[in-house]
Amino acid sequence: MAFVSTDFKHGDTTGTAPGIHAYTTPDSQADINTAGYFNSVSATVAIGDLIYVWAVNAGTQVALFTHVLSNAAGVVDVADGTVLAATDSD
Repeated sequence: MAFVSTDFKHGDTTGTAPGIHAYTTPDSQADINTAGYFNSVSATVAIGDLIYVWAVNAGTQVALFTHVLSNAAGVVDVADGTVLAATDSD
């Protein structure tokens, strides 16, 4: 599938600290970490910005963190991402 801009929530990007954003998608982790996936928001994300993503990994919904590695000439590349462990031992 493709990036859906209405599912991307921009975080605070004021000051010099990296921005924190959120995105939800039925796309796989492999899809979203492909260079160019986030090109639609290239004007509003910066290198180092963190993106919290609710996506699919091996057919299961997962929460993951990724960050912007590069953003040049409208092409955004993000890290592979780190899946957040979900343990519920009760």
